Formats: sequence, C-alpha cells, structure tokens
Amino acid sequence: MIDILIIGSGGAGLTTALEASQNGAKVLVVGKSYPTNSQTSMAQGGINSALGNMDDDSVASHIEDTLKSAKGLADEVMIRKMCEDAPDSIKWLESIGVGFSRDKNGNIAQRKLGGATHKRACYSQDYTGLKILHTLYDNALKENIEFLNEHYLLNFITDNSKSKPKVIGATLFDITKGEAIEIKASCVVVATGGYSSIYHGFTTNSFESLGDGISATIRAGGDVSDMEFVQFHPTALKGSSILISESARGEGGYLLNSDGDRFVDELKPRDEVSRAIMDEIEKGKDIFLDLRHLGEEKLMELLPQEIHLCKLHEKINPIEQIIPIKPVAHYTMGGIDVNHSLEVNGLDGLFAVGECSNSKVHGANRLGGNSLLEIISFGRLAGKNAYNYAKNSNTKDIESSQLSLDKEFIEQIYNYKNQINFYEKKEFVGKLLYNNAGIKRNEKDLLIALDEIKKIESEIELMGIGDKSKEYNKNLMEFVEFINSLELCKILLQSALDRKESVGAHYRCKE
Repeated sequence: MIDILIIGSGGAGLTTALEASQNGAKVLVVGKSYPTNSQTSMAQGGINSALGNMDDDSVASHIEDTLKSAKGLADEVMIRKMCEDAPDSIKWLESIGVGFSRDKNGNIAQRKLGGATHKRACYSQDYTGLKILHTLYDNALKENIEFLNEHYLLNFITDNSKSKPKVIGATLFDITKGEAIEIKASCVVVATGGYSSIYHGFTTNSFESLGDGISATIRAGGDVSDMEFVQFHPTALKGSSILISESARGEGGYLLNSDGDRFVDELKPRDEVSRAIMDEIEKGKDIFLDLRHLGEEKLMELLPQEIHLCKLHEKINPIEQIIPIKPVAHYTMGGIDVNHSLEVNGLDGLFAVGECSNSKVHGANRLGGNSLLEIISFGRLAGKNAYNYAKNSNTKDIESSQLSLDKEFIEQIYNYKNQINFYEKKEFVGKLLYNNAGIKRNEKDLLIALDEIKKIESEIELMGIGDKSKEYNKNLMEFVEFINSLELCKILLQSALDRKESVGAHYRCKE
C-alpha cells in the first residue's frame, strides 16, 4: 500500500512529496493535468522572508504585518510558525536549485509588496512562482517520486466504522481512458488549490482552480471555514483578466484614473486598493497602471513577463503606454479547516496544505508574498506530519462502495438531457458572483445570487454533455467541475450572508 497519496501536483503538493519522500515514505502524486500547469507558476511577485538583505526587516515585523493584514481573524500560532520558518524555507529552496535575483552584493534581492513595512519578498525577476515550481518538479523527478497525471479527484474513500471517519484513499477519474479507479493509502494529503475560478471570466486563475479538493472534503465530512474571504487582485489586464503582478507597483508603478490622477497609495493592502479602484470605476472612470517612468532598462530587467503579457494580451507596450486594468478574483483565504498539524478537522487520515487549506495564516486578507511562503513552509510541515502519521497508521484495506457509486454517477451524466448549455451557465455564474459577491456586497444581492445558484443546480440534469466519447472527454470533466463548483458557490454566498460586518476582503455595504 502507498504510504502517502497526494492529490494535487502544484507547489504545495510537490513540496509535501519531497519532504515525505526524503523521510522515507512511499509517495504517489496525483494531478488532473501536469505539475508545470499548476497555478503556482502564476505567482509572480515573490516569496516573503525576513532576511533583512535590503533594510532592517525582522521576523517580528513579518508576523506583525501578517496579523495586521489578516484583520484579527488569523491564528497567531500558525502565523508565527510560518514566519519564523521563512528563512529556512528560502535556504531550502536555494539548496535545491531555485535561482533568486541578486543585489549588487550578491545577496538575494527583495522587494516591497502591498501591506508590507519592509522589502521582504525574495524574487526571481517576475517569474518567482514558475521557477520555484519547475525546480520542485525537477527535484521530485530526481527523487523518483511517482506521478499519476490526468486523473481527476472524485471522492475520498472513508472508513466509517469509528466515530470519526478515516480517509483511506481516493477515487479518481482517469481522463485518458474515461474510467473511474480507486487508490488506497495509509494517509492522504489534499493540495488541490483554491476556488477563485468560480468567478469565471473575472479571475486571474486558470479554468481548473475550482476547489475540487474542498468539494470532496465536504462530501467526506470534513470542515471548511471562511469561504466568504476572496481576495481580489487590484491589477489584472482589463480585457483578459491576466495578472499583472504586485511587483509592478512594488517597483514603483502608479495607479491612475482616466483624469490622470493617482487616487490611492499603491502599496496599501490589496482589499483597500481594490475597493479604491472600484470606487473610481463606479464614478465612470477607467483605471490604468503606469510603468513608463521606470524606464525600459529597469522594466526589462525586473518585469520582463509583465511587459510580454501586456503586449501579447492587450497589444499594449508598457514602456511607452499606460496599461488598462481592473480588479478580479485572485486568491481564496478560506478552505478546508485544519489544526496546527494541518490535519483536516472532522476527518482522520487526511491532511490539507496550500490554498485549499485554511491554516488561518491569511485571515480576512492575505499579505502579498505569503502564499508562496505558505506552500513551501507548510508543504514541508505537511510532508513531515503525513509521514509520521503513515508510519504509525494501522490502516485496514476495507471494502468500500465509493468506487461503484462514482462509476454510477459518471454513467448517469452520460444519460442527462442536453437541453441547456452549461458553459453559458458557467459564464453567467462568474458574472453573477463578480457583481453580487465581489469587492463590495450587500444582503439583497447575495440573496439574489444564492437563489440563482439554487435554480441552476435544480436544472443540472438538463445540462448534459454533448460529447459522449469515453477517452479524453474534456466536456465530461468540465461538467463534473461545474457541478462541484455550484456547491462551493452556495457555501461562499451563505458564508457572506452570515458575516454581517465588513472585514478585510469581505466588504458589506448598504443596498
């Protein structure tokens, strides 16, 4: 039997796999695509660590900034654990080959991101997440860690013979063959990322970021929390929603309205900057990011990806032109509720790490640069803890009906009527959430959105797939993702209704 089954092959899953493997565990990493497609590759700005290379930063200051950004809704124990571990995480990344940008003295270069009091984000130009991800994957291949790509998580297999359900494996859908399979393990780690793509068309995330692992955890009986806290990044390209990193403002970029006025301190926390932008948009003004004054040499040295993305997606040359932008959904602070060991509350034998996990280090508003730190620092922690759990586990290979239930579920989908185009509904849901549960919210709009989601859910058997093929059926998988995402939409909306006060990324206003 496999010691540790890791669902998700992004930065959190790969870090967990490396740590567990180096401790001696037999690991299998499952992903619905390929590791290098992970959302981690889109984390451009940097990874926080109080190295003090550029100023007099300290771990205490990092902790204080994180707590302040979280608006009092985080766990100080977990924040302290993450921030104190940060320098060691950077050393570990360097030791496995991550190439950080350097200052003139040869030290790791650091830049200031929104909400930070110091230049704390270690970076590699504006490709930080990409270079970390590729280095992690290279090292996983060197470790001969086994991968199972193009397998979609359906459900967790649980042993319900005790008072607390125990996760002993997972059912997966083999996309290449069109078949459901099961894999048993001594313990399971879910590292499937966040759910920002329920804001379809209004998110920096890939289409795949739909909270698959969170949905499966809920069905298995695990707890979730803070699902209303969705961070909107202030600067996405207006037409395509492609991310323009906070590093662009960290290096000195300006935010301008169509009158040419700077209307906000660009390096305030992201929730404040996004609301300031939305205030201007509601006045009928367009918003732009201006990098022209930084000069071509600096832009091409520090922000080459941003320049390329603007040219590719918006036909804008930032060296000479201002960049039209808008705020869109970027990161989800809520997720699977875990304890200090990253074990899922409500389930035994299941750990959660990364954006799918609510380890309570982000609270109501994530500090820029802390997401990459979380997946590395807590990925290593999850790997250690999962290994210790698996080593001492007496998991029994019990019979389970989960696989047969999931096979039946897939078969039923093939028989659904194809009267309503669910892709149109997906676009409708994305726009609905952005307008009714976005940067600003009120009770009336949240209730309207909740009713609309329930109505769509009631019609799901009329939204069957047009493609009836078996192998590589993308239509089928996107339909399953859509079904799962509707459940998360309802939870997000209900959570937003339940939290009456405005705090961080959850901003309630009058109707």
